Amino acid sequence: MRYNRLYSTIQAISVRLFFCFVAFSFIAASPYPDRVVLTWAGNPSNSQAVTWRTDRSVQRALAQIAVAEENGHDIRPTEIEATTTTFSSELGGEVCYHSVNFTGLLPGTTYTYRVGDGDVWTEWFHFRTASPNPEPFSFIYFGDAQADIKTYWSRVFHQAFRHAPYAAFTLHAGDLINRAENDDQWGEWFNAPGWVNASVPVIATPGNHEYSRDRHAESGSPRLSSFWQPQFTFPQNGPEGVKESCYYIDYQGVRIVSLNSNEKEEEQLEWLREVLSNNPHKWTIITFHHPVFSPTLGRDNPELRSLWKPVLDEFKVDLVLTGHDHTYARTHSEGTAYIVSVSGPKLYHLDKQEWMHRSAEKIQLYQIIRIDSGELTYEAYTATGRLYDKFTLKKQEGGKNNLMEEITDTIMSK
Repeated sequence: MRYNRLYSTIQAISVRLFFCFVAFSFIAASPYPDRVVLTWAGNPSNSQAVTWRTDRSVQRALAQIAVAEENGHDIRPTEIEATTTTFSSELGGEVCYHSVNFTGLLPGTTYTYRVGDGDVWTEWFHFRTASPNPEPFSFIYFGDAQADIKTYWSRVFHQAFRHAPYAAFTLHAGDLINRAENDDQWGEWFNAPGWVNASVPVIATPGNHEYSRDRHAESGSPRLSSFWQPQFTFPQNGPEGVKESCYYIDYQGVRIVSLNSNEKEEEQLEWLREVLSNNPHKWTIITFHHPVFSPTLGRDNPELRSLWKPVLDEFKVDLVLTGHDHTYARTHSEGTAYIVSVSGPKLYHLDKQEWMHRSAEKIQLYQIIRIDSGELTYEAYTATGRLYDKFTLKKQEGGKNNLMEEITDTIMSK
């Protein structure tokens, strides 16, 4: 009897230790690179940035890159030394984030690369540089992931990637995670897409949950997550104080602008006006977290709307992609199309309003956006891949759009 009790106790302790190890190993850095993510710091047609994480034992971080070959044994890479930032968090301890910006690349070319320390390497990943000219492409837009990322958001990402495996990039409209300084949640966000982040670049804008309770000494306002800049290498072409959270990227005839709707909104206004007035491209897409129009009861952003919307209207911005309100809604067919969406399982109730042309509550969604010359096609899908909303924008004389609704009774009733 005593033996049985002792065996049961040992077995219970072993199980607990196993699960503690699994939980710890999920977030713990090691000499093997993890959280590998592609972003852009410069021109997507001739550059590509990559960032990754290791533990502190890595003394020298490297990236190797070459034009992709049909036979892997023919790869003859160029080796580049990474820039390394030492980083410390309460849960993850001291780690290193490494970044390389590959430059001087050929447009419209598939490259292969890997990262490591000279002895320990990742597998070879592929990415493709953009064309310097307007050419058709698609991308995937996600609203807030935020909560239960590993359990419930990952399936939405997987479904979206199955649906659009050749997407040029993924765009995330803030609240990637729930707690700004929680290393475990950041680990879940990076692990949910798996290897995809290492081959398909990420564009992200910060939400309020990327801001911590640790406040700026001068302004007293919440502070952007200390994880943001070490783990993402975004362009530094934005205003002072919000660089790498407010920026723009030009991709194959589209100007994509990330605004930071959490702080320094007025300081971004003049910068935004300049970016839009000097825009040589046919299409303009803007993303920020807090909606111009809110579809959720008791939530509104009148100051943001009065500050930014006149400029968006003046320059005839095509799409504004937001999150924050954990529902789905989009505007009617006049002028700029304003979208609110949610991809994670944290879901709110809808407040039906006149500005909404299509709306939903209590469903997780992802969006696929395709641009081909003078047409932009927008499709919203549920987590199971059911088409929920669709429209096409057609460019007209004077920069105006003709919005063609493609919502059918079949789509509505399923």
